[in-house]
Amino acid sequence: MARIENKVFNCEKELTLHIIGGKWKMLIMWHLGKTGTKRFGELRKLIPGITQRMLTNQLRELEEDEIIHREVYAVVPPKVEYSLTENGESLMPILESMYSWGRNYIDTVLNDEVDVKESIQ
Repeated sequence: MARIENKVFNCEKELTLHIIGGKWKMLIMWHLGKTGTKRFGELRKLIPGITQRMLTNQLRELEEDEIIHREVYAVVPPKVEYSLTENGESLMPILESMYSWGRNYIDTVLNDEVDVKESIQ
């Protein structure tokens, strides 16, 4: 947890947003939580628009914050798989609520003004 050891947070909400915030982390967690363990290439295909470098950085941060687990297999070619930890799994109800809120917002406020691709439910 070296990434947050020397940081000062004003409240628990700020800490939570620091750990799961950003454009990509929630999508990574969502896919791992909904479809299970994935390899790097599988995650990249599931998240259009993310660069290889950004996915690598986000996975490293999530691993360092103990949200995901990285399993390296000693085979040739190298095989690495990512899955949610217990801490990561505990975030799924929050992500589900965010998904529901977003669906409701689209239906009640945006009224088809924005095209949102359907994600894994």
